[in-house]
Amino acid sequence: MGSLFGRQSAPLLGIDISSSSIKLVELGRDKSGAFVLERCNVEPLERGWITDGNIEKFDEVAEVLRRLVKKSGTRTKNVALALPSSAVITKRITLPGGLSEQELEVQVESEANQYIPFSLDEVSLDFCVIGPSKTAPGDVDVLIAASRKEKVQDRQGLAEAAGLKALVMDIESNAARLAAGRLIESLPNKGKDAVVALFEIGAFSASMQVLRNDEVLYDRDQAFGGAQLTQLIVRQYGFSQEEAEAKKRSGDLPEDYASAVQRPFVDSMAQEIGRALQFFFTSTPYNRVDHILLAGGSAPLAGLTEAVTKSTGFACSSVNPFDGMEIAGSVRLKKMVREAPTYLTACGLAMRRFLQ
Repeated sequence: MGSLFGRQSAPLLGIDISSSSIKLVELGRDKSGAFVLERCNVEPLERGWITDGNIEKFDEVAEVLRRLVKKSGTRTKNVALALPSSAVITKRITLPGGLSEQELEVQVESEANQYIPFSLDEVSLDFCVIGPSKTAPGDVDVLIAASRKEKVQDRQGLAEAAGLKALVMDIESNAARLAAGRLIESLPNKGKDAVVALFEIGAFSASMQVLRNDEVLYDRDQAFGGAQLTQLIVRQYGFSQEEAEAKKRSGDLPEDYASAVQRPFVDSMAQEIGRALQFFFTSTPYNRVDHILLAGGSAPLAGLTEAVTKSTGFACSSVNPFDGMEIAGSVRLKKMVREAPTYLTACGLAMRRFLQ
């Protein structure tokens, strides 16, 4: 998978390609080592151009990516991209400690054969050593990641068509976790031992990861998302799909929108989040979370964090992955604050530049 777990300190763009938009983030560091948000921009995609992580309209998506890069004003050509979790098989294995890189590769390939339902010729495969095994002294835990070659090549091809070079191919959930890690550290006691439920609410689905001390306790995708709000607007006011989406983004909606459409949607989304947490509680020894973090396009909806707290009984907040960063003058502050929760994955990808 090229440098799925590679390290990068040259300038790098984080580019998150979802079913509804493409997001771009570029980060730098100041002299003290603190993050600086250099750029963040987003361009919408039309419905159906990308479905379930598959690029259905390659030329159109490449054109949007070109436009986004041009609009951002960046000169950086190297990018970090990500595949949806559904397109990647990951497996944690334990191997003997003290193996050379070459010996590790041989071991990983023979282990991968057991877990990957395709011929190894058809997949891009990578691995990284996580650290000493907790259960077997002297051994190391290794994470294997594999994806069909065409999935990786589609993303690389998009980058090339826009004049960019894909240096890092990550997994969306990993990138989101990396960016969320900074925010969890700002919780009481630096987030140590806190059980945090991270929900990324996309257009058509919401992904949930429950985290504790950098470990994923549970993850699950739910079939609810912001596109349902667009459908409600279409039904209520008779707009076309495109009109409803544009008006939702601009906020140009009839006076009764907040009470007739948005509030019922917010309540039903809070119930869906509560239901997802119940799945977590019934399938693990846990019966509570310390904090709920909301990301994605629907996260900033008025009243959503309050409705989630009321529905679940747990503290909830909408994420701003740029919290505590210095903001460059080229960033439009009000727009960034409004859209911040949608940039979680793109921010995590941009942070790959500084992973040592």
